[in-house]
Amino acid sequence: MTDKFGRTISDLRISITDRCNYKCVYCRTGNEGAQYAELPFADYLRMARVAVSQGISKIRLTGGEPLLRNGIVDFVRDLAQLRTPRGAPLDIAVTTNGHLLADLAAPLKAAGLSRVTVSMDAVDAALFARITRVPNGYDKVLAGIRAARAAGLDPVKVNCVLLRGFNEDQIIPFGKFAREEGVVVRFIEFMPLEEDRRWSPEIVVRLEEILAEMARFMPLEAIPLAERVQGAAASGMPDAAQHANSETARRYRFADGIGEIGIIAPVSHPFCGHCSRIRITSDGKLRTCLFSLRDHDLNGILRHGRAASLSDEQVDANLAAFLHAAIERKEERHHIGEPGFMQPSRSMVHIGG
Repeated sequence: MTDKFGRTISDLRISITDRCNYKCVYCRTGNEGAQYAELPFADYLRMARVAVSQGISKIRLTGGEPLLRNGIVDFVRDLAQLRTPRGAPLDIAVTTNGHLLADLAAPLKAAGLSRVTVSMDAVDAALFARITRVPNGYDKVLAGIRAARAAGLDPVKVNCVLLRGFNEDQIIPFGKFAREEGVVVRFIEFMPLEEDRRWSPEIVVRLEEILAEMARFMPLEAIPLAERVQGAAASGMPDAAQHANSETARRYRFADGIGEIGIIAPVSHPFCGHCSRIRITSDGKLRTCLFSLRDHDLNGILRHGRAASLSDEQVDANLAAFLHAAIERKEERHHIGEPGFMQPSRSMVHIGG
């Protein structure tokens, strides 16, 4: 599938729940719970199957917190049976806060999960509790990260959203954490996707500042594109060259070669020009950009097909046509920080990261 700007769409992110067991300060108000419904796994699987038949090769499960959803292991097993039009298996990943990962890492790997990304915004237990508003969570997340590595879900990625005046002092500690734990730490510039709509440019800790701060510990050097392509191919990634070109993170390694850091900089260095992603929300709405102002009701196509007693083949054809039409209208870029910028119709937790 290709949009009108020539971008190949190969990545699908599916939010399987709007619920979360954390109330991170940059994401949730702490007063709002789940706002959108969950679909049966069979419906997500059908949407995924059609999307894969049209060219999707990577699927990431998100939320909310996806590990809260009973049946996720069986769902991963079902996704792992799908094949691209070229006959290749999918790259299947999950983004989680890690709180429940210790017990699920090995079963998910056995079911066919390829990779895991853990959201973790501090390596100081007290600060972690203040960010998540959940006591004693740090040790559970650390155990989950280590269980994921033990299960072979490498490379385990740890995402940290930086907020000025809150956790920017964690940059160097996270650099040490990456080296000690053998994980890839990725810093993310804070985006205007929170529930309470209080984002401002001044809160953003930008890419250049992150690099400068880390250099106080040890300099970083950029990982060349050719090496990233080679690494993706070696890990069995479908379409390795396209994957490397459409990565959201700028990737670096420490000068001594031990440890990798990524920086996702959508505010200071947007990467919209090579975006390969679309998203399905927990209630079955297709979103072509995190900052979309509208949803495309993919689940409505399923509901209509059932109400009209259409054949499975006709419903699948309608889903495929709907996907292509929505992707044709995919936004060229976001407009963060520009005059007249409008925040998206849903916050991040209700879209799926």
